[in-house]
Amino acid sequence: MLDISSNNKRIAKNTILLYFRMLVTMAVTLYTSREVLAALGVEDYGIYNVVGGVVALFSFINSAMSTSTQRFLVFELGKGDFRQLQKVFSISVVIHIIIAIVIVLLSETIGLWLLNEKMVIPESRVFAAHWVYHVSILSMVVAIISVPYNAAIIAHEKMSIFAYISVVEVFLKLVIVYLLRIGNVNKLVLYAILLFVVQVGIRILYTSYCNKHFCETKFKFILDKTLFKEMFSFAAWNLWGNCAYIAFTQGLNILLNVFFGPSVNAARGVAVQVQSAVTQFSSNFQTALNPQITKSYATEDLDYMHSLVFRSSRFTFFLLLMLTLPIALETETILSIWLEEVPRYSAVFLKLILCVTIIDSVANPLMVSATATGKVKVYQSVIGGILLMILPVSYVVLKMGGNPASVFVVHLVICAIAFVVRLFIIRPLIKISLRKYFSNVILKCAVVFFLSFIISVLVKFFVPYSSTSFVIVGVMSVCCVVCFAYALGLNKSERNFINEKLVRVFSRKK
Repeated sequence: MLDISSNNKRIAKNTILLYFRMLVTMAVTLYTSREVLAALGVEDYGIYNVVGGVVALFSFINSAMSTSTQRFLVFELGKGDFRQLQKVFSISVVIHIIIAIVIVLLSETIGLWLLNEKMVIPESRVFAAHWVYHVSILSMVVAIISVPYNAAIIAHEKMSIFAYISVVEVFLKLVIVYLLRIGNVNKLVLYAILLFVVQVGIRILYTSYCNKHFCETKFKFILDKTLFKEMFSFAAWNLWGNCAYIAFTQGLNILLNVFFGPSVNAARGVAVQVQSAVTQFSSNFQTALNPQITKSYATEDLDYMHSLVFRSSRFTFFLLLMLTLPIALETETILSIWLEEVPRYSAVFLKLILCVTIIDSVANPLMVSATATGKVKVYQSVIGGILLMILPVSYVVLKMGGNPASVFVVHLVICAIAFVVRLFIIRPLIKISLRKYFSNVILKCAVVFFLSFIISVLVKFFVPYSSTSFVIVGVMSVCCVVCFAYALGLNKSERNFINEKLVRVFSRKK
């Protein structure tokens, strides 16, 4: 049985550290995105977005194995089997080296053909596009071989290291912006190379930390065919789910390029940058909580596991609603303040992609639960099959004359369908009650959303337009979400926990 009190404290501490990391990185990401778009221009920014996406097209192989590595490490930590833990880590390192070789081969053959034959790249930018492509492959290789080390940090719940190293990463990205301003060379190529150098440096820091603090990360060549097969089989089914993910992210990016050109890719790139910043609010909380979901399953404490799933889903929704509601109401104003030149379609792309983000993020605890059981065959095959339909349906819609935003509408509808199907697949795996999930998650989230939305829209309607009216609307919408989430979205024990923390904070100040 897990020590629930100490686990709650650990989750709270790790969440605070991850939010510190998020606030720093989000601020710099938004600033650097603005400056990079201004330095490169809409066309070059769109080229970098789509060319880098071709390399990411093959990253689904690595993503599948990354999920497998993290699950097995967390599971063995939960059981306390450190001998098996070292086996899992060492085998995962070997597997990731193999994956890196495979992805390089695919990128330099199929990917290169896709870049040369299918991408819409202006003649004058072809040379720079090739440079970006090959440097992006190197960056991908660095990321792949680092996965076991990052998984070890998350498994041990040492989130402080992410916060500290993020400060270093933020500083380096600000240096990149400065160099783009003063550089007298091809800025698109320079940007790709500098990002690669930063990634190498950050990877060295993470790896050094793991080797110093975790005994299992000292690599030993271990031949365990049974464990290798088990991990690879688990990853193979995750591979199908990741195929679908890449199809409706980078696949849609390529479709937009083929039908509408780089300028629309730039609009999508802007929307994705904001989406990434917003998603960090929920992903930080989930990153702190996910290991506990897997460990509670490893110790067969299903009641605690269910409570974690409910809490993760609800809190994720409230955190994202607090951010996305003001952004959705004032999208055009925010983009015009943030960017010197706002690519066409950026606003509508952003609104739709934020809706998709909320659905996917709320569904993520269900995926973590399925991963914890190790029984992912049905889950990944069914959900992956549903999500894979996003790409062909979007292609048909575009061929029928659909505008660029139509692909995001398709994405939103299919993601909503997949969410419902997830619930029915998860129910027998972890013996969760759909009635309890509906009352603890769906109903509470719906009530908070509708009340917050209605009042925020009324505020926007009645507040006279001015240069600061968007601030008033934003603050009011955030206050609505916080108040309704506290009063109607949390259960009694959660409110008591928050009240106790607030009392302690204010008593210390006095």
